Amino acid sequence: MSGVPTSMTYRYRPEVLAQLAVHGVVPRDTTRPELVREFVNDLYRYELRRLRDRLLRHEFPKSQYLGLVAQMRNRYAVLSRRIWEWTQ
Repeated sequence: MSGVPTSMTYRYRPEVLAQLAVHGVVPRDTTRPELVREFVNDLYRYELRRLRDRLLRHEFPKSQYLGLVAQMRNRYAVLSRRIWEWTQ
């Protein structure tokens, strides 16, 4: 062994890459899927907090809140995939 770390490469599925691109996330082939998922999950949680803050500021009626949360969950559908399903 030469002491130089070898980097692993990943082949993300095209449909996963398309869903990630919606959020501005374009992983390299050396980016671990776990790291990408963690980033997207943090982004999703941030968006949920923003939505809750908008509710608290009365920017929309409380009756619309659950529908807006469902819409957001659908926008982040990539998070419903198991991590091993992200790559080929």
